Amino acid sequence: MSATAEHQPAAQVAPAFTELERAVINRLQSGLPLVHSPYAAVADELGISEQALLDTLRDLLDRRILTRFGPMFHAGEMGGGLTLAALRIPDRDFEKIAEQVNRFDEVAHNYRREHDLNMWFVLATESPDGIEQVIADIEAATGYPVYNMPKEEEFHVHLHFPI
Repeated sequence: MSATAEHQPAAQVAPAFTELERAVINRLQSGLPLVHSPYAAVADELGISEQALLDTLRDLLDRRILTRFGPMFHAGEMGGGLTLAALRIPDRDFEKIAEQVNRFDEVAHNYRREHDLNMWFVLATESPDGIEQVIADIEAATGYPVYNMPKEEEFHVHLHFPI
């Protein structure tokens, strides 16, 4: 989901997955093995060809069921800065502001929420000091105050679909 997507209750948004799509999504959430041909190894686990795995993954990305697939680096553990941030944007300005915010390389996972603070995104910077500068730059670009909500505790949540 992007910042420009309309937010709907989860029951209305859930796409109908094929059994293969569910298996691929569920398996890839636990990472790729550190082997010479990781996709072939995962495909073998699932009982499919490597090409079928890659085609399924590409199709999920093309259809925006998955918005990103790739490594996740923990910016804070690598000496960088990481925070959750939010904005309160009037509906009439939401699309324009989403485009402005998304131009920043440091912005990821920008979502529209049904909340007074209706735009939520993650900021990742090369250093912890970079967070405040990017927030100031976003405020200057958009004209709206950014609410910085640094992490106090980390939780890992996986979303698995019944097959």
